[in-house]
Amino acid sequence: MKKVGSTRGLGTRYGSTVRKRYVKVITELKKPHKCPQCGFVRVHRVSVGVWKCKKCNYTYAGGAYTPSTKLGVIAKRAAKSAEEATTVAKTVETVARTE
Repeated sequence: MKKVGSTRGLGTRYGSTVRKRYVKVITELKKPHKCPQCGFVRVHRVSVGVWKCKKCNYTYAGGAYTPSTKLGVIAKRAAKSAEEATTVAKTVETVARTE
């Protein structure tokens, strides 16, 4: 008997490429995810793009099938660097005023 994984209900329909994409998405969705707040592996999807930790009840927005997307990681990094830049600018301004 052939093992078919998560595409068992599809049979031979829809073509192999679509079934492979489906397997990729579903395995990413079902694997355990770590909570960004408490660090425990208790995050589950509530609805499309909404993720919730079952331990600390932290609810946050993420991707449709993954809690964090590549674009979200890039945006977070950009926001962090912009925040650091404004902090440095405020520090320089404060030092300039005191002198």
